[in-house]
Formats: sequence, C-alpha cells, structure tokens
Amino acid sequence: MVKVTLGNTGITVEKNAFGALPIQRISTQEAVKLLRKAYDRGVTFFDTARFYTDSEEKLGEAFEGMREKVYIATKTGATDAEGFWKDIHTSLKNLRTDYIDIYQFHNPAFCPKPGDGSGLYEAMLEAREKGMVRHIGITNHRLSVAHEAVESGLYETLQFPFCYLATEKDVELVEKCREAGMGFIAMKALSGGLITDSAAAYAFLAQYEHVLPIWGVQREKELDEFLSYIENPPAMNEELAAVIAKDREELLGDFCRGCGYCMPCPVGIEINNCARMSLLIRRSPSAAQLTPQAQEKMKKIESCLHCGRCKSKCPYGLDTPALLEKNYKDYREILAGKAY
Repeated sequence: MVKVTLGNTGITVEKNAFGALPIQRISTQEAVKLLRKAYDRGVTFFDTARFYTDSEEKLGEAFEGMREKVYIATKTGATDAEGFWKDIHTSLKNLRTDYIDIYQFHNPAFCPKPGDGSGLYEAMLEAREKGMVRHIGITNHRLSVAHEAVESGLYETLQFPFCYLATEKDVELVEKCREAGMGFIAMKALSGGLITDSAAAYAFLAQYEHVLPIWGVQREKELDEFLSYIENPPAMNEELAAVIAKDREELLGDFCRGCGYCMPCPVGIEINNCARMSLLIRRSPSAAQLTPQAQEKMKKIESCLHCGRCKSKCPYGLDTPALLEKNYKDYREILAGKAY
C-alpha cells in the first residue's frame, strides 16, 4: 500500500483518491455502494464540488456517522464573498458535516488573495477560523494562475491536470509544489478518457511520491481496477513505458481535454465531447458514440456561430471552432465508412 502526504497539511492517504464528479450520473443507491466499497478497500480521500449537481449529497449519504474516518475535499465556484458563504453552507448541509477537510476555489480566472476586492480569500480565512474549513486549496487549468497560487504561499493544496501527457511546464509546476511544501492533487489523470491504460497512468504518477491522483469513478468495474492497484501497484517497466511513448506521440498537441470551461455554447453544442470525438471514438470506441442521439449532437456543430466565446474561455488556448470542424468532418467520414 503506497501512501501520499499532501504537503504540509498532515493529510496522509492511500495513493488512490476517489473523484466524485461521475457519480452525479448514477443513482444515489449505486453511488453510495461505490463510495462505501472504496472506503472498505482503503480509499479515504474523496473529491467533489458544489458544481457537481448532487455529488455532495451522495457523499453525505455514504459517510454519515463516520465522517472522521474520511477526508472530503469540495469546491466553490463563487466570485464574491456572498456566493462563497452560500456555497459553503450548502456544501456542509449536503455533506452532512460541520467541516470540510480541504475547501478549494474552483478554477478561478485569477488567484484569490487578501485585498483583491473580491472578498473571497477573506471569507475563506473566516471559514477556517470558525472551524468550517481545515485546509485551503485551489484548483485550476491555467499554468499562470497555478504558479501564482504556489508563489503566494496562501494555499496548502493545488489541484491541476497531470498525467503522462504532461508537458515539461506541467512537470515544473509539480516540482514547484513539492519544493514549496504544497500538496499536489492530480486531476484528469486519464485525460478525460483519452488514456485507456490505467496501469500506465498509475505507474507514471507513482514516480511522483508527493502527487495524489483522483480517479473519476462511475462504474464498479472501474473502481475495482483502481482498487486492485492498492495491493499490486503497477511499476514503470518497458511495456508500460512503450504504451506511454505511443500515446504521447499520438495525443500530444492541440487536443481538447474535455474540461468544459468553454461552455455553455450559445447554440447548444456539447463542446467538451464534440471537440474530441475523433480521438474518443478511436481510443475507446462505443456504440453510444454512433447513435442517432450522438449524431444529432455532432450535427449541431453546423450551427456554430464562430462567435469566439469558447476559444476565449479555453484555458489551453485552443482554436475550439477549428477543432469542432475537424472533428465533425472526421465523424462524418467514420459514419460513411471512409475512416476508423
């Protein structure tokens, strides 16, 4: 069993954390079953967010009466102090608890600091003083904001995308957190589904002893796969290194990570899936990707206004309209049997 300590927080957990975004898509009964099974097998860190519809409520249902046995991290997307207090009270109620282990600002466009005029950091400090929050964290998809958060000394944890498709700049950020005594929580460890070899994903992250990966789990077979790594953690070898090298050659570059921060689209295009459909359909083919419903979603790309909103909001600086066009063209060729 491999343990990770999150910076200077004192939080030490098994190097498998439960990402609770996907459980919003399943029933409460199914979610509670998964959450409790994860706990019974050694997982004690669970990450959710106010933004994830009923995810917090499902966590509250699963761990009521045993709150002190798990660590719960959640997030607020508030932009001012009023929204912060509304979010934290809602989260505490949903989670059926009186404290949050790590309360994180959810992908803010700037790094909240005392005196910045938003009142966010002051509210966070007050919540910690009241015992509602134990540790202060931030999540982001922007390298500039992430670096500012580390350099500020105001945050105890950073949650940022990190997987074996990482760039040198991403690795530098991870090392910077280690040097600063700041906990690093790796989101998108499977790159939103584009990485299909979880053993290779785990082995890559195992090389960074201070990094805690959170795996998004929706199905029991997915959970079982990660639970198996508790007793038998994959180690980097020639075979897994070859998988990583092949994927990096195929995927590095301008591809959509599926984070969804470009949404909503004014004409209803499901950008976070449509802009990477070509890769998804090749790497993890599913009949659901070719259903009439899926075809209708892709057809909406024809209605793109080229307004530039999605492009301006992409934290990775992608030309999203161009990606949509490219994926739609490829999708139609797949349907016509000309590719795949």
